[in-house]
Amino acid sequence: MSEYHGRFAPSPTGPLHFGSLLAALASYLDARHHQGRWSVRIEDLDPPREDPTAADSILRILEDYGLFWDGPVIRQSERSDAYEETLDQLRQQGLAFPCACSRRQLGDRLHLGICPTPGQSDFAWRFLCPSGELTLHDGLQADHSYQLEQDIGDFVIRRRDTLWSYQLAVITDDAFQQITHVVRGIDLIDSTARQYLLQEALKLPHPEYSHIPVATEDNGQKLSKQNLALPLRAADAADVLWQALDWLQQHPPASLRGASCQTLLEWATDHWQIEALAGLTQQPAPAGFRRRS
Repeated sequence: MSEYHGRFAPSPTGPLHFGSLLAALASYLDARHHQGRWSVRIEDLDPPREDPTAADSILRILEDYGLFWDGPVIRQSERSDAYEETLDQLRQQGLAFPCACSRRQLGDRLHLGICPTPGQSDFAWRFLCPSGELTLHDGLQADHSYQLEQDIGDFVIRRRDTLWSYQLAVITDDAFQQITHVVRGIDLIDSTARQYLLQEALKLPHPEYSHIPVATEDNGQKLSKQNLALPLRAADAADVLWQALDWLQQHPPASLRGASCQTLLEWATDHWQIEALAGLTQQPAPAGFRRRS
């Protein structure tokens, strides 16, 4: 875990937009500034929500913006055997159990404690959450503390429809790829606690996490595919990259506006200061990237 290895891990539910570019760019620059590796992983775990053309589109846009990755692109849809091994380890430790409880049965309550073994085949697998308090340090945000039985509970690691949960797949792949640093949006910060608990149970290393602010619409909603964020275009790459650097508080010189993506990324790698984002949780996206009313 000594060499810096970062990653960008989009879900292929639609085209890349300005908000997802910010996460890609911040993780890329943090890796390159530390002379580290940067990987791309396609988190295609939920076929019903995915756009079959999105993964290839995302990769093309990253290349158009000069964000070239190291090594092969991992696709989670091809790694079910690895996730099965992780689940088996948790089962052997008594830390994963079958659960047929429905959301209606649970209501607003967290799941706590092992259920009676369901008599049907239609059940999920849950991670048995320990008790106590967990405090996590973040590279940009204030420390987050969780009362595990009140805030987390027993969470799903394999769904009733047999699809793998995000949490289990992510920690399996981060360990496999030897990811040392995770730079991503603050909307994922609460996932860190669940991932930390799984890593701890499996004696896996913990990457260092830094959560950047999210870009928002005029109404305060996060810029996202679900909220119909405008897709990025290859033709605008250099100008959008300059705006993204400015949004990330890197203050690129006005003289670089209109420079090539390569020139901008070289400048940004040399001058990268992730600490400029410390304590920020959200900022409006530039006007040209907000949803048209």
